[in-house]
Amino acid sequence: MWRTLKFYFLSTVIVGLAGLAVYYRYFPQRVSRESLVEAPAILRQIQPLNDLITVRYNIQKVIGLTEQKVPFGSEQVLMLVQAKVSGGVNLAEATAHRAGQTVVIQLPPASILDAALDDKETKVWDRSKTWWTPWVSLNPDLEQSARRNALEAVRLAAVQMGILSNAQQNAETILRNFLQTIGFNQVSFVIAPVDRRK
Repeated sequence: MWRTLKFYFLSTVIVGLAGLAVYYRYFPQRVSRESLVEAPAILRQIQPLNDLITVRYNIQKVIGLTEQKVPFGSEQVLMLVQAKVSGGVNLAEATAHRAGQTVVIQLPPASILDAALDDKETKVWDRSKTWWTPWVSLNPDLEQSARRNALEAVRLAAVQMGILSNAQQNAETILRNFLQTIGFNQVSFVIAPVDRRK
């Protein structure tokens, strides 16, 4: 009887081990990549992107600039400007940490990364001076001053149109999709506080 029990016991152990071997051979256990990768590795994946441009606005505006002359009179330039304004986030300032199975990415607030006038589409609409001061010479730098004012105006217009919130949302979507394709299924984002000392 003892031999029979011993035989059944050993048979059960052998069959169990064989079953485990077959199971692990044909159904390998997949180790989650998320559990192996730490925050510095995540940052190495995204920081080389540096300034990530996520939205671009085309803005058209009419800009006028008037310069008062001494002792009296004035000169005026009126321009139709076309500009491209790009918004995004600076990934060099991003940080990351793990919270359980979730990767938490802290991003800097979105900002305007670039603003430029389209010289081919930007035109002087009108250039004049007060008719009763014919001795007043035209300022050759007035148009450049108008262009500088135009850049500030289109930046402000882009902010008012929501470029910063769009840039932030797009950055999170792009990064979430990127991280999910390389194995991080749970990703959340927080926005870093603005450093008022800068």
